[in-house]
Amino acid sequence: MHNQCKFSVAALIVALVCLTGTLAYGDYICGDANSDEAVNVADAVWIINYVFASGDPPNPLDAGDTNCDGSCNITDAVWIINYIFAGGYTPCDTDGDGFPDCGLNCPGTVVDIDGNVYQTVLIGGQCWMAENLKVTHYRNGDPIPNVTDVAEWIDLSTGAYCDYYNDPANVPTYGRLYNWYAVDDSRNIAPEGWHLPSDAEWKQLEMYLGMSQAEADSTLFRGTDEGGKLKEAGYAHWIPPNEGATNESGFTALPGGFRDYDGSFYCMGITAFFWSSTEFSSGSAWIRGLYYNLSPVNRYYSPKHYGLSVRCVKD
Repeated sequence: MHNQCKFSVAALIVALVCLTGTLAYGDYICGDANSDEAVNVADAVWIINYVFASGDPPNPLDAGDTNCDGSCNITDAVWIINYIFAGGYTPCDTDGDGFPDCGLNCPGTVVDIDGNVYQTVLIGGQCWMAENLKVTHYRNGDPIPNVTDVAEWIDLSTGAYCDYYNDPANVPTYGRLYNWYAVDDSRNIAPEGWHLPSDAEWKQLEMYLGMSQAEADSTLFRGTDEGGKLKEAGYAHWIPPNEGATNESGFTALPGGFRDYDGSFYCMGITAFFWSSTEFSSGSAWIRGLYYNLSPVNRYYSPKHYGLSVRCVKD
């Protein structure tokens, strides 16, 4: 099986830094409502004055949205008080994992046209989905064909999706697999305000995680541990050794496998392959690949009729 899994298709960058336990976005600190470059009880008072006494709003307003609900209200002041006095989660880190769940116009979640809700993560100024796409309709409501038949899949030159092994039970965890024609369709499979990442946007992510420009521009396995920073840690979904996996980025890449040119399914638990929106040739497009036994990132190209996972990035 492992041999089958040698996949032959072999503006402002805002740094996320730790600052006395707070989450900073280059131009503001989450929770710093009064702009004094610290998060303390004065910020809770500032928010209370803003909400109840027509005081000045936090600047920017996102700095006051500590619980990532899209608004600044009394619950954000309570969040700060819990953070300072009761050891509560850091502002903008709603699940306590050390990664921001909102900020810099990156909401904690995004919803597709089918109503699927996806967690998001801010990585180096880019707002990414932290889960694989599951949508079954284009943005205008038209259905994306679910093609289960092998012969039909092989002959496709239009958009389609499938579930791994045609089993819907795999969808909640691993999302769905899409051919590139669905990715490229003008009706758009991404939620409103989001899009499929280009090859250049994947490079931006990789360089933020440590690659040089030269490494990012090369092909096959590049960098050192950038793939490990993208992969979910542990063995709940990846098989051992899940080399180098730390999920330091919060991207939480899962090994959803792929659908091959012949319609067969391979490598769930072993590989994660993601489309870019950028063509390599008339019959192929750039992809990224992560592997259970390696920690770099594979940049190569895949035939457009393969079925791969999809992540979206915010406009």
